[in-house]
Amino acid sequence: MNGPYKPGTPCWIDLMVPDQQAALDFYGDLFGWQGEIGPAEQGGYSVCTLKGKPVAGIMKAMNPDGTTPDPMPPTVWTTYLATDSLDSTLKAVTDAGGAVMMPAMDVMDLGRMAVITDPTGAAVGLWQAGTFDGAGIVNEHGALIWNELTTGDIPAAAAFYSAVLPVTTAASQMPDAEGYVEFKVAGRAVGGMMDLSKLPPGVPAHWMPYFHVDSVDDVQAAAVRAGGSVLAPAFDMAAGRMAVLADPQGGGFSVITASAPEQPA
Repeated sequence: MNGPYKPGTPCWIDLMVPDQQAALDFYGDLFGWQGEIGPAEQGGYSVCTLKGKPVAGIMKAMNPDGTTPDPMPPTVWTTYLATDSLDSTLKAVTDAGGAVMMPAMDVMDLGRMAVITDPTGAAVGLWQAGTFDGAGIVNEHGALIWNELTTGDIPAAAAFYSAVLPVTTAASQMPDAEGYVEFKVAGRAVGGMMDLSKLPPGVPAHWMPYFHVDSVDDVQAAAVRAGGSVLAPAFDMAAGRMAVLADPQGGGFSVITASAPEQPA
């Protein structure tokens, strides 16, 4: 990726975990990432890299004052959507029935961020780039290739995101993808949306990252050897072969070997 992401496009992901070093080791071994615990003045935040380019962040779960949360929040990956005006986007969020979970904050000169929840309960980040645009490599082995919202109310979610960011939604034209909806920016698919009813009862609405891998089966086996778990074993579908996995601390993510000649980030 060269240059800024268009508003509405997923541009970054990060993971909040109880044991940051264990997560760095797990994902480093699984995807070939490089990363170490960051400086204290940055809260220890780790920017993981692949081929020298940023691909994801990993941070230790902590309260704003640096203390350990009790109870510990669930381990989750957060997707960040690009915006060119965080303040106006946040106003649109509340106007459209969403809620601000973490208010706007400056991240040094890198940019400004916030975390919101949509009206269906899914949490998602917003990123207004400063000197940092987001992921520097996508669509390669070990890098982000897709971001997907699973929600209990697709029409409400579609209306919300279209109201707060310059995105449109459309039914997927992939074969055997009935009910799957794509988010589009300037006519290009940048993410997807599926119905929560397809997952086990009790799973909340959420955004999930997909990582491109050269072999889904090999990565699935490696994740299990490293203490991870398989939420949906490797299977073939319209866009390729994929699996849904969880790291040893419970963070869920998907891996896919895309069969289409060109897949969106």
